Amino acid sequence: MNDILPIVLSILVALVVIGGLIPVLLKTRRNITRYPGTRDANDPEIGSGGSTAVADRDGTIERKAPAGVDLEGLDTTTVPDNAAGLETIPVETPLPVAGRLTRLRERLVRSNNIMGKGLLALLSSDRIDESVWDEVEETLLLADLGTEPTMQLVDALRERVTVLGTRTPEHVKTMLREELIKLVDPAMDRSLNVQRHADRPAVMMVVGVNGVGKTTTVGKLARVLVAEDKDVLLGAADTFRAAAAEQLATWGQRVGVPTVKSDIDGADPASVAYEAVKAGIEQEVDVVMIDTAGRLQNKVGLMDELGKVKRVVEKLAEVDEVLLVLDATTGQNGLNQARVFSEVVNITGIVLTKLDGTAKGGIVVAIQKTLGVPVKLIGLGEGADDLAPFDAEGFVDALLN
Repeated sequence: MNDILPIVLSILVALVVIGGLIPVLLKTRRNITRYPGTRDANDPEIGSGGSTAVADRDGTIERKAPAGVDLEGLDTTTVPDNAAGLETIPVETPLPVAGRLTRLRERLVRSNNIMGKGLLALLSSDRIDESVWDEVEETLLLADLGTEPTMQLVDALRERVTVLGTRTPEHVKTMLREELIKLVDPAMDRSLNVQRHADRPAVMMVVGVNGVGKTTTVGKLARVLVAEDKDVLLGAADTFRAAAAEQLATWGQRVGVPTVKSDIDGADPASVAYEAVKAGIEQEVDVVMIDTAGRLQNKVGLMDELGKVKRVVEKLAEVDEVLLVLDATTGQNGLNQARVFSEVVNITGIVLTKLDGTAKGGIVVAIQKTLGVPVKLIGLGEGADDLAPFDAEGFVDALLN
């Protein structure tokens, strides 16, 4: 009897262990998350197996990395069921891009624009002497135009005033408009690189410091692209800020755009970005937009992390566009931010937010002159469609009216 007791106890322990494992094994049942509808004519219908990722109920993703891609050390991500979200959030129709340009220009005209009005008043004076030119120079510097562009503009205006010998308001306005347009440089290519390639989507990263409105800008830009009939997928790689992923997913749901995000707090942003691009390739979307975490430009470790995100993404696809979001009200501080970010991720375009009456319009010229990078988009308000492509001539006309 004593010999049998240990055997019986061992069997009981084994049964207890097996019973405990049953719930864990059941969790491995796969849950396929799909787009809310057919993306293109050749994409699989819902229910036929097309998916953005294969996610376990415990929050992990089965990875099938291409040859040569090492995923070791990357946190796993999950892909939310956007179809469920779309049942509770009505899908909106974004405003056409053309209508936005007109509305934003009108709003800038109505703003308290000191730069244009001040210059017109000074240059229309009965007598333009050295004191007036000093005031013109001071006005431009206060408008964050920058030292070199300021001297360039003042010298050009001096020469034209001397040669023309006239200072009627009409002539002054025409002269000032022409010189400002030269500075803003309408020849710069401000188009977004969002054209789908033959075998992959266009990939865009959005970067910037904390508080400039990156996530909101990504959401608004998604609306711009949807208005242009593009299939878009969002990647919520801002894993450091609480609720950033949910905020981005909500923006996407409003226009029927899916979001790849992580349910793990502090997940590796490079992992999320990788999965977003992978899902975009599988689903044959036009554009994948990656929202990154805000970081101070003087924090070396965080900037290195941003570089890592770009390198990991490029294991799957080249990054076609890197947009830096800047708060136009920060002036020269924004210029310092732009310098550092451009060294880490090769900025291809600038998005200026809050370019309203409190901003100093000269920052547009200063950034472009310093970096050789065009301002591609501007935002003048909090509305969902208050983001539009930057137009050099329209911007100058708004300054001078």
